[in-house]
Amino acid sequence: MTEIGYTLSSEEHSPTDLVDHAKRAEEVGFDFLSISDHYHPWIDAQGNAPFAWTALGGVAEGTDDIDVGVGVTPPILRYHPALYAQMAATTAAMFDGRQFFAGVGTGENLNEHIYGDRWPEHEVRLEMLEEAVDVVRKLWTGEQVSHRGKHYTVENAQLYTLPDEQPPICVSAYGEHAARAAADIGDGFWSVGPQDVIETWEEHGGEGPRLCQLHACVADTDEEGVSTAHEKWRNSGLPGELSAILPTPTHFEQATQMVSEEDIAEGSIMTGPDAQQHIDSIQQALDAGYDHVYIHQIGDDQEAAFDLYEEEVLPSFS
Repeated sequence: MTEIGYTLSSEEHSPTDLVDHAKRAEEVGFDFLSISDHYHPWIDAQGNAPFAWTALGGVAEGTDDIDVGVGVTPPILRYHPALYAQMAATTAAMFDGRQFFAGVGTGENLNEHIYGDRWPEHEVRLEMLEEAVDVVRKLWTGEQVSHRGKHYTVENAQLYTLPDEQPPICVSAYGEHAARAAADIGDGFWSVGPQDVIETWEEHGGEGPRLCQLHACVADTDEEGVSTAHEKWRNSGLPGELSAILPTPTHFEQATQMVSEEDIAEGSIMTGPDAQQHIDSIQQALDAGYDHVYIHQIGDDQEAAFDLYEEEVLPSFS
């Protein structure tokens, strides 16, 4: 089943605007929403970073039927897994009768170093994630849990507010080792841009929803879209692992000086007014094996994307 979703970009918008965008996305006909969970924006021009889980309370109250996920949260440093288990369970309960996707990953230094904890290498973070997911699942049974593991301790913890059904834990992965781990510990797969490692995930027994985000800046012209995307989202042009290891927006400001408008124009962000570009990109993601594809509209003009999708893109997949 094909599901087309919309991003609530918490790095770019206030919490009240995020709730308004959620309402509008439901009106337009999107199937689901995904909200990002950051402590900082990547660069100052993005300008926001509200607590996503509070905003979700407003989304739950302001919408009726649309499914929702958090893409993604690392329950390893900034959130202890016992706290994450409670946050996600409460949020899922508020979306009673709807699908709630609990997206998890190994995180980025930008958001996870804020208590002064050492930023571990990826192999260690992946080990922490595996233990954290185990703790979350135990707490979601509603039983009293004590856990003494390598990375986490939980003592006499019990969750009393739980959804009727446990939400699927969809694990983000960008490399083959992480994809194998995601297949082992998760109930689904989460990606930004179609990733070939979904094949590795499937080959190792991965099952469940497969979510993929696409970036865009719908605008009157390609040039306007490129300019806005460069101003607001030039962090997408950073190579390698920089996005995972840089610790502050100031460092991202410095690093993104190397990203030009030409880099944005030649990259994966869809810019301009062409609906067919969106239709083709969504179909490419579906052909790659994803069944939930969602769009991130960069910049202040969210209505441009809502109009394009309502009039041209969503009818192509109905």
